[in-house]
Amino acid sequence: MLILNEALVVMARSLIGFFTLFIFARLLGKQEISQLSFFDYVLGITIGSIAASLSVDLSSRAWPRWVGLFTWTVTVFILQILTLKSKKVNDCLVGEPTVLIKNGLIMEDSMKKLRYTIADLLKQLRSKDVFDISQVDLAILETNGQLSVLLKREYQYLTPGDLEISTSASGLNTEIIYAGVVVDSNLTAVGLDRLWLNTQLKLQGITQPSEVFMASYNPASSQLYIDKYLDRVGSVP
Repeated sequence: MLILNEALVVMARSLIGFFTLFIFARLLGKQEISQLSFFDYVLGITIGSIAASLSVDLSSRAWPRWVGLFTWTVTVFILQILTLKSKKVNDCLVGEPTVLIKNGLIMEDSMKKLRYTIADLLKQLRSKDVFDISQVDLAILETNGQLSVLLKREYQYLTPGDLEISTSASGLNTEIIYAGVVVDSNLTAVGLDRLWLNTQLKLQGITQPSEVFMASYNPASSQLYIDKYLDRVGSVP
C-alpha cells in the first residue's frame, strides 16, 4: 500500500511538473527554444534531468524515477495524438505561426505581443541571407522559433521582375480543412462558404470533408490544394 501511494504521488508530481514547465516555456516565447518545439523542449530537459538523477543519485530508490519517466512520456504521447486530431488543441498546445512582416510592412503589434525585438528580426533575416529588410514581402515566425521568409518578386531568383514582366501579388495559403474537419472561420476569412467547398470536393471525387487530411486555399492565385487521407500512391520498388 505504501509503494502504491508513493507511485501515485510521483505520477501526480510529474503531471504538475509537466504542465508547469510547459506554461513557463510558452511564456518565454518562441525565440527562446530555437529549433525545438515546445514538446521537445519540455520533454528533453525534464527527461534529461530525471535520467541524470536516476544515474547519480544513489541515496534514493530508482523506481519512483522510472514512474516519473513513464508518466512524462505517456503524457506527451497523448498530447501529440490530440494535436493530430484537433486543430484547436494543436493551436492551444503548440501555438500558431505569427506574421511579422506582411506586404513589406512590419507588424509591430505582433512583435510586441511576442516580445520579439527588431534585433531578433534582423538577426533571423540575416540567417536567411537577407540583409535588406526592404526586400522582404512576407516573414512568418514559426512555432519552433524559426523565421520563414518570402522575398518580394523583384528580389527572387529568376523572377519575372528580371524579365520586366508584371505579376500579381503573392499570397499566403489558408487551411480550410484540418484533419478532416472544416475550419469555418478560415473559410469565411477568404470569402468562401461550405457550398463552394463541397462543390470543389465533389469535383475531386470526394464526398465528405472527413476524407481530406488537409486542404488549403490561396486567395491571391485562387488555387485549392487538397491532400486526402487515402492517397493512391504505389509502393516504391
